[in-house]
Amino acid sequence: MTIKMEDITAGESWGCRFRVRTLIDPKGKPVNTTHVPPGTRIDAEPGFWESIGSIEIRDVDNRLVQVVDHELGRTWHVSWDDCWDIDRVEYKEAAQDLDEL
Repeated sequence: MTIKMEDITAGESWGCRFRVRTLIDPKGKPVNTTHVPPGTRIDAEPGFWESIGSIEIRDVDNRLVQVVDHELGRTWHVSWDDCWDIDRVEYKEAAQDLDEL
């Protein structure tokens, strides 16, 4: 069964695969341009970044979600049309090494 963005329950943890158009460096990673001074040359090209993330905020009126990218830890604002494989997120505590106890 495919879960649609409009079907997810508020107050629960959900995640998805997503795609955003952004500047991509030669290694294929998004470039963070937040603190780049105007006029600075950036070694990057426009492209698409795909990843998996947790949905923080869902804007039903504008059909947007705020997603935290699990690989980069970066927050993205993504159209519902660029999200797929929506599913519940289960958080687990990191296992501790028993030798260290």
